[in-house]
Amino acid sequence: MAEKVQEQIYVIPLRDAKRAPRWKRSNTAIRDIRKYLSRHMKSGDVKLDRTINERVWDRGSEKPPSRIRVRAMKFDDGQVQAELAEE
Repeated sequence: MAEKVQEQIYVIPLRDAKRAPRWKRSNTAIRDIRKYLSRHMKSGDVKLDRTINERVWDRGSEKPPSRIRVRAMKFDDGQVQAELAEE
């Protein structure tokens, strides 16, 4: 297994998902989370845990949360794994 190089907690704003049509907002929020993590962790390989997906889709596709708190871990092979951070 690859060694963990970096671990960081991010509060990711999802307010840009409100610009999408109402039925596409949660899809847009997931895409924004991936884009945010790839930009800040400098990796193109981002894997999201299912807890993040469940949190975004909790209120349906029309009402994603306005921000989400995520723990991101980068490994020495360049892969980034993200999970929901405990509140």
